[in-house]
Amino acid sequence: MAMSSGGDPEKPMSDINATPLVDVMLVLLIIFLIAVPVAIQAIKLELPKVKYDPTTTKPENVNLSVKNEADGTCGVYWNTTKVKSDELLKRAVDKLKVEIERQGGVGNPDLELPEAHIRGDVNTPYRCIGGTIYTMQMAGFARVGFISEPPAGAPTSRL
Repeated sequence: MAMSSGGDPEKPMSDINATPLVDVMLVLLIIFLIAVPVAIQAIKLELPKVKYDPTTTKPENVNLSVKNEADGTCGVYWNTTKVKSDELLKRAVDKLKVEIERQGGVGNPDLELPEAHIRGDVNTPYRCIGGTIYTMQMAGFARVGFISEPPAGAPTSRL
C-alpha cells in the first residue's frame, strides 16, 4: 500500500490512493478472462461450401421484387406490378390452385409446385423481405428462395 510522508499533518490529504483500485481491476480482469470462454458456447459446424448456383427459371415460378419505397413503406412487386400484402396472398393462392389444376390435381405423383423467387434490394429492411417470405409460405409455397447477383467472373458451380 502507498503511504504519504511529509506535508502538513493538520491539512487533509487530497490524493487518491489508486493501489486498491488497481488491485480490484486486476481481480476483475482475471475473473472475466476465466468466465468468458465458459459463457461462449459454439457448436462446431461444417457449413456447405457453395459458390453461386445458376437459377433454373421455369415459367410457372413467381418472381417477386422487394424494395424500400421513398416513403419508408415496403414495395413488393409481382413481376412488375406493385401489390399489397393481402393482394400478394390472394395472387399466390390463386397461382398455386391454377398450377395444381393444370398438372392434374393433388393426386398427381409427378406434381411440381412452383417456387417463389425473391429479389431483395440491398437497402431493404428485413421486415419487408421477411413479411414477403411469410406471406408466400402462408399461401402454400414450399420453396421460397432468394435471387442474388454474383460478383463478376465468379464461378457458378459447387465446390
